[in-house]
Amino acid sequence: MNKVWLIIQREFLTRVKKKSFLIVTILVPLLVPTILGGLIYVAVKQSEAAKPDTVLVLDESGQFNLDTTKNTKRFHFIPLQVSLEQAKIAYNETKDFALLYVPQFDINNPKGLTLYTQENPSIEKVGELESILAERVRDLKLQEYKIDKEVLKNLRTKIDLKQINLSKTGEEKSSNSGILGLTGVALGIMIYIFVLVDGIEIMQGVIDEKTSKVVEIIVSSVKPFQLMLGKIIGIAAVGVVQFLIWIILIAFLSTSVLHYFGLRTPQQQAMEEVTKKINDPDVKEAIQAQQQQQNVQVKELMDLLGGVQWAKIAFVFLFYFLGGYLLYGALFAAVGSGVESIQESQQFQFPITIPLLIGYFGLFMFVLRDPHGTVSFWLSIIPFTSPVAMVGLIAYGVPTWQLALSMVLLIAGFLFTTWVAGRIYRVGILMTGTKVSWKVLARWFMIRE
Repeated sequence: MNKVWLIIQREFLTRVKKKSFLIVTILVPLLVPTILGGLIYVAVKQSEAAKPDTVLVLDESGQFNLDTTKNTKRFHFIPLQVSLEQAKIAYNETKDFALLYVPQFDINNPKGLTLYTQENPSIEKVGELESILAERVRDLKLQEYKIDKEVLKNLRTKIDLKQINLSKTGEEKSSNSGILGLTGVALGIMIYIFVLVDGIEIMQGVIDEKTSKVVEIIVSSVKPFQLMLGKIIGIAAVGVVQFLIWIILIAFLSTSVLHYFGLRTPQQQAMEEVTKKINDPDVKEAIQAQQQQQNVQVKELMDLLGGVQWAKIAFVFLFYFLGGYLLYGALFAAVGSGVESIQESQQFQFPITIPLLIGYFGLFMFVLRDPHGTVSFWLSIIPFTSPVAMVGLIAYGVPTWQLALSMVLLIAGFLFTTWVAGRIYRVGILMTGTKVSWKVLARWFMIRE
């Protein structure tokens, strides 16, 4: 065991002392929000500065009336009074965004509306045009059925369900499926990325040692299995330390921002400054009412976040991060011991990650849609899918027995894959010049010591 500990220390210190580790560990929590914020800022500024796209409209039906009075922030409409062929020719001589052709149509079954463009338009722009046309068809139907627009508008009522989680003991806690689902998905994606990236790093480390012949010296004093186990745990420790540093930095930055702004956004603060300068009592009262409503919403959000069991979620995330990493890390190490280049290992990478992919897609297809369903249950229990599925499920609340069973099976799965990988590793790490296949790996596994 002492030899394994020495290998763990070697793997851990070798990576932690690298400048690249320090740069990535410190800069990622700073760069990611900065880059995202910068992209959002540029997108908003671009949207504000963007000129409306010109759309030529040939309306043979005469029912849409899309002229300059119907202009929007995104589109500027210019009606045409020519034939379709003439409209096409006129459009091709311009650099306008599109030509919209509206033939005679039945409002109960509008067909034949066509958008001619010189380039492939974005989904967003096409969708907005479709919404404008659909709204006009709806207005035509309201006129035909003699339904007042304001009456229909008043009939539409938005309901916000207040979600309360009621325990068997009668305790009530605020709940929100959207926030819980978002938390689960974010954690599941993080597990998927960490396990995949670090697993490949383990494989690369094994390949490097094998090709540099360093391993031949190391295995003269330690068993191949001890070397594999020490390497996996050492790299896992690096990942855990890096993750914990990220959490601390993100928490510090978030707390600093909240302390600076309080529970108010910069927009709310600006609104308060404007309110002080307004003399009209009615306008001032309306703005203050809006501010009070926003403050209530912020308070409800903070109460909701306070009711989430963040400590339990963090513990489960850390456990499944380690468990999934160790389970898949052993398999990647086994593959790395048999090949001599990362290119040669590609034929094995996809089959190994298939269960992880099933857990990833299951997160969206089953866990989010039916967190307490049968498929979600089995995804959270099976060791090869539970690292992703269970962290996505834990935010919704899981019975203690289910969580305990999943953890026990994950530990058993890690021990099993480590045993399988160890039998392959002890042979493959000393083999060179062998073309490796699944059949060869199976033969190495069957070789007795």
